[in-house]
Amino acid sequence: MRKCLVFLAAGLSGLAVPASAEVVQKNEAGFVLRVTGEVAAAPAVAWNTFVSPAKWWSNAHTFSGEAVNLTLDPSANGCFCEMLPVPKDAPVSQRPGSVMHMRVLYAEPYRALRMTGGLGPLQSEAVTGTMTVTFKPVDMPNGKGTRILWEYVVGGYMRYKPDTISVAVDKVLAEQLASLVKLVGPLQAPAPEAASEGIVEAEIPSGESSVAAPDPTLDEAAAGESVKAALDKMFKKKEDAPPR
Repeated sequence: MRKCLVFLAAGLSGLAVPASAEVVQKNEAGFVLRVTGEVAAAPAVAWNTFVSPAKWWSNAHTFSGEAVNLTLDPSANGCFCEMLPVPKDAPVSQRPGSVMHMRVLYAEPYRALRMTGGLGPLQSEAVTGTMTVTFKPVDMPNGKGTRILWEYVVGGYMRYKPDTISVAVDKVLAEQLASLVKLVGPLQAPAPEAASEGIVEAEIPSGESSVAAPDPTLDEAAAGESVKAALDKMFKKKEDAPPR
């Protein structure tokens, strides 16, 4: 319980982080979060770093207090798990504890990973949380990189107010992605004059075949559907080989 409260309090602290985070939809049934960041590395590097959460996840958002206890098996039915070390004053017969944060549903190395589970305080609630993480190669005027997108869809019964818990979880996820981006290396933004000439857009235009950011001209429901369609299209079998 203490860790859940820490998770919630940290999420509401308003900590500024470099990742872009947004509560896309929310109502009494649940909410949808979207967090994005760009790194100056190929999708393979971004993927391999992501599946090593012990290197970048925050100690404050673990049950053990140490991110080194986290592991992630990026294969179907694999576990995003945490080991709970035996306390120093525990009986000799006590064994280490463990936590399953999420379970892997879909794994396509260097492209997409989908997991299910209630993170932080949501673990104690009767909700289903599905997180889809995608890795899209991007070309920038100053080099190549990868756009990482996390979309977390939560629905079901919970004892938290959606307006409160959605913002808290959104900020915490943004903090984690910011830490990942920092470790891999952020993709530097182009010079202002380059952006003004239309060389690069700040967001992925709606309608691309890749995972798209929501079109601000659409209402929340339509924006959510556009992203879902892009995700579904991305998961279709492609003839080209995965990036290496």
